[in-house]
Amino acid sequence: MKPHSKFISLFLLAASDYALAADAAPLTPGAGLLQITLALLFVLGLMFFAAWAFKRIGPATSANKIPMKILGGLNVGNRERVMVIEVGDQWLVLGVTASNINNLATLPKQESLLQVTPANHSSFQDWLQRTIEKRVTTPTDTNT
Repeated sequence: MKPHSKFISLFLLAASDYALAADAAPLTPGAGLLQITLALLFVLGLMFFAAWAFKRIGPATSANKIPMKILGGLNVGNRERVMVIEVGDQWLVLGVTASNINNLATLPKQESLLQVTPANHSSFQDWLQRTIEKRVTTPTDTNT
């Protein structure tokens, strides 16, 4: 007899005993509700345990993982973007829409663009600081 056929016969035997026991002892409404509630709690607990286990294990990693990094992007419409992605030692300029992704250009890796920051680029914080300084240094005229 094969090993899996032993399990099948054991399952059928247990199922037939359970069916006979269910016919012999009718459940009261309170006991039936309790049984349903416990079964629901068991299933919910099993789902939470599975979610915890998958979170703990983490996503499956593949052995041929390619190093990719998003360098930047620019919105050109409501659902359209132009993105620059670094793959290995190349940059891919991609057009991304809601329905597809198009390769616009392939460039060699350019380290000089990553190091340089624009000199005339000012942040909101700098603008706000200049505006506050202007208001403080400008005398206010009060004619009363």
